[in-house]
Amino acid sequence: QLQLVESGGGLVQPGGSLRLSCTRSGGALDAYPMGWFRQAPGKEREGVSCISDTGGSTYYADSVKGRFTISRDNAKKTVYLQMNSLRPEDTAVYYCNARRLGVSGDRYNYWGQGTQVTVSS
Repeated sequence: QLQLVESGGGLVQPGGSLRLSCTRSGGALDAYPMGWFRQAPGKEREGVSCISDTGGSTYYADSVKGRFTISRDNAKKTVYLQMNSLRPEDTAVYYCNARRLGVSGDRYNYWGQGTQVTVSS
C-alpha cells in the first residue's frame, strides 16, 4: 500500500555533491517518519539519517554529520538527502525508509528499491 521511490544516485568524484529524492505514494496519513539507509558490498546496512513526520527533528550518523542534510516537503510527499563533500567510503546503495504504527503499537517499515551512489576518481 505504501510505496517509496528513490532517485538521484549516480557517479561523482570525491568532494562532489549529489541530492537524493524519495517520493511516497499510498499510506493513510499525511506524513510519516522517514530516513535513509545505505549498504556497501559485503557490509552491514547502516542508518544514515532520519527525519520526523513534521520535519522538526533530524538525526545523522556520525560518519555523515556536517556533510549530509535531510529535509522534506510534505506537500510533495518527498524527502531529500543533500550529500556534500562525498568520500569514496560513501559508495553504497542508498535506501529510503518510512515507518508507521499499526494496531497495538506495532511498527512497520517500508523500503524503496534503492539507488546506487558511487564516489570515485
